[in-house]
Order: sequence, then structure tokens, then C-alpha cells
Amino acid sequence: MTLTPLAATLLLAAAAAALAACGDRNTASNVAAPGAPETVKTRVLEAGAMALQNKPPVEAINTYLNGFHFYNGRPGVQMEAHHYCSILNEDVTQCVIFDGNQQDAKIMGVEYIVSATLFAALPAEEKTLWHSHVHEVQSGQLAAPGIPDVAEKELMKKLIGTYGKTWHTWHTDVDKPLPLGVPQLMMGFTADGQTDPAMVAARDRRLGIDSAEKRKGREDLATPAIDPGADAWQKGRVVQLADPTGSQHAHEAATRGAGIQGPDVNARSNKP
Repeated sequence: MTLTPLAATLLLAAAAAALAACGDRNTASNVAAPGAPETVKTRVLEAGAMALQNKPPVEAINTYLNGFHFYNGRPGVQMEAHHYCSILNEDVTQCVIFDGNQQDAKIMGVEYIVSATLFAALPAEEKTLWHSHVHEVQSGQLAAPGIPDVAEKELMKKLIGTYGKTWHTWHTDVDKPLPLGVPQLMMGFTADGQTDPAMVAARDRRLGIDSAEKRKGREDLATPAIDPGADAWQKGRVVQLADPTGSQHAHEAATRGAGIQGPDVNARSNKP
């Protein structure tokens, strides 16, 4: 069975409501933001805004993807990422990344996804900021929880040849209660043995999915060639922002320069 992009999108949208009802498959935020509880006045204002204001950019978000990232230059510092995406066209998708899928989830960052055609036209230096999605799809670790398998496979067929550029701005994975420090460039995994199996297993249990089964179901997907400009960290070209604020990130050794490496400390992911 082959779905058109429109049909797959409609299935994704229809599944969103069902996903929201899966209370036993929710993922809590890593941190609680400091601050006073909302007052009645604030809640009334929120309700009014909800009822009266149009929110086209937010309403355009129709796809939920769950996967894993690591800080560029430190593959051992990993975290789960909940992507809520809007498909702008057949070549560009934009995602807001949260640390959970409940109402109090914190925005960790953003990911921009482009097709191989658009990526091929980027300057060489720009390509070093992007990662491929081939392994994420083939490994079964990238998932679209809550939608029918046939729709998920069509979506993965579309994503397998794409490239992502991801920046995290709030490092809740290392228990930062506020968005402290500077944004950090993230990357995606490219081979077996890189992802913490305990982190993947915990995600699978929590969301009621099976990465191994997804992997088997995607074995017939064509493997596209990966542009040599992507995943530059594998070739020793690591781009990362130094943090002049003094905020101590678990991955800070990646910004110190070659030859100065601290021990990899896996970032705190959501636990079952």
C-alpha cells in the first residue's frame, strides 16, 4: 500500500488526538521552572487568549517525532528529544523540540529539516552544521508515536534522505532550571553502538513502542547516499559554541579545544 504525502499527513493529524489521550505513555519534563504559581487572573487571561486569538503557526504543527540527539563533539552526552513539526513543503520541515510530551514540557530547541536537493546546494561550511537521518530511520530509533505503522513508514521514507540542523537552547537534560548559557549544536547518530541502549529501552517502554521491530519493518527502505559534507564530527570537524557565561554544561569539554577532553557523562534522560 502506498500513501500520497497528503494522505500520510492526514493520518498523522488524525492520530494526534489519540496520542494526547494516551496518559500512560506520557513523558514528563526533566525540570520544574522556578517561579510563583499562576494566579487566577493569569489563568483567566490564558483562557481568553485561547478562545479569541488565532494561532496559525502553532496550529500548523501536525507531526510528532521522537528521537535522540547528542552534543556536537561529545557523542556520549545524549538525550531524548520530542519534536513537534510543521511541514512547510516537500523540501522543508521545521520542528520545535521539547523535553517531554506533557503540557509543562520545556522548549529545548529547534530543528530544521531539508531535502537532499536543498542540502546539496548549501555551501561546504554550512553543511558542517547539519546531520543525516539515514541511521536514525533505519535503526528504528526515530519514531512517530501514536500513528499507524503504514503512515509512519511513509513518513520515514520521506525523512530518511533528509538533513537536520539542530540547536538546543535550554539544557534541561543536565537539569538546568532555566535556559542558561549559550545554544549548543546537536547531532544525530550514524551507526549502531553509539546510542545508549538503556536510554532507548526506557523511551520504548514509556511510549509503548519497539525500536527493534521498527528496524525490521524498515529494512526494505532504500538507503540513500549521504552527502560527505554532513555529519562532519565523524571527520574531526566539530563546530560548537564556547560559553562565555560560565554556565557549566555536562558537555563543556567540547568547547575547550582539541586535546582537552573530560569524561563523557551521559545527559539525564527521562526515566520510566
